[in-house]
Amino acid sequence: MQRHQIHSLLAPVPGTERHIHSFHYGPSQPRGKIYIQASLHADELPGMLVAWHLKQRLAELEAAGRLRSEIVLVPVANPAGLDQVLMDIPLGRYELQSGQNFNRNFLDLSEQIGDELEGQLSNDPAFNLQLIRRHVRKVLAAQVPSTQLHSQRLILQTLACDADVVLDLHCDYEAVPHLYTTPEAWLQVEPLARYLGAQASLLATDSGGLSFDECFTLLWWQLQKRFEHCFPIPQGSISVTLELRGLGDVSHQHAEHDCQALIDYMIDFGAIGGEPGPLPPLLYPATPLGGVEPVTTPVGGLLVFIAKPGDCLSAGQLIAEIIDPISDRLTPVYCTHPGLLYARSLRRMATAGMVIAHVAGRDAYRSGYLLSP
Repeated sequence: MQRHQIHSLLAPVPGTERHIHSFHYGPSQPRGKIYIQASLHADELPGMLVAWHLKQRLAELEAAGRLRSEIVLVPVANPAGLDQVLMDIPLGRYELQSGQNFNRNFLDLSEQIGDELEGQLSNDPAFNLQLIRRHVRKVLAAQVPSTQLHSQRLILQTLACDADVVLDLHCDYEAVPHLYTTPEAWLQVEPLARYLGAQASLLATDSGGLSFDECFTLLWWQLQKRFEHCFPIPQGSISVTLELRGLGDVSHQHAEHDCQALIDYMIDFGAIGGEPGPLPPLLYPATPLGGVEPVTTPVGGLLVFIAKPGDCLSAGQLIAEIIDPISDRLTPVYCTHPGLLYARSLRRMATAGMVIAHVAGRDAYRSGYLLSP
């Protein structure tokens, strides 16, 4: 039976309390857990509509007795950012008080958990899996939030920390469907990329920002590295950030498609009983996140795009023109590396040095911090 849980955020001042709502589906004795959340960047709303469709579908599947795993759904992952509207412009990516990105700086527990595990691990990977999850839950439960943002991150991380699969639903500015995950998880994520129709799948073990998805995968990866010569530690979390097109792509047609893609993936994964839909072709091979070219403009001016999301580009191909309407100067902007243009800016007045598009190349050439701000 569906359970609705309400989690209170730390109120910054009296009378301003906010809540995160989680909806839990599945049998009384589930086998495994799937966690899905939407709109952690609060102005990215396609995933919120997908979550609404999922609520209806999961209730039907639960009534039909088809759910094998617990499925936790958080349709509004960022109530703190949802009402950040300034002069009719939603500002849901950064918290206004601190300037921090809502999808960065989640807790890195790997060193503390690793220290606690010394002398407790065994040669049984299933035992180690459950042992590590117990320690993670205990450590998170002991945290005392100091701000509303900290409490929001802590609630979300706690809800997802023991899930086999974590799906974080986002979107870009103007984009084709794409996703982010790790090289270690790719074989198990590839069916999702196919069902979704992802036109880019970007892989990195550590992109540098401790985003929501990576706070889980990095924990297990770092524990594996620490204990790899002594004890078997499985990959306890498969985490994926799904980018569901662009900000304006909020429609029932898209949401129904994406909802069905998630259902098919969960059937394929074994969390839902039944036969998944036929596996579609992979539209573009997985590529390293370090191979993404953030295309920048050297000057400011009116931004006129020539290339659109989904275009496969050659090295040196024209992407946009920057027009100075005072001097009449026209500055072409080219990509440097070949690849697929999967996202571009929504703005049409560029500033000098601004990133206007992202192109997924097949060869890594960047390292270090790989995310957008």
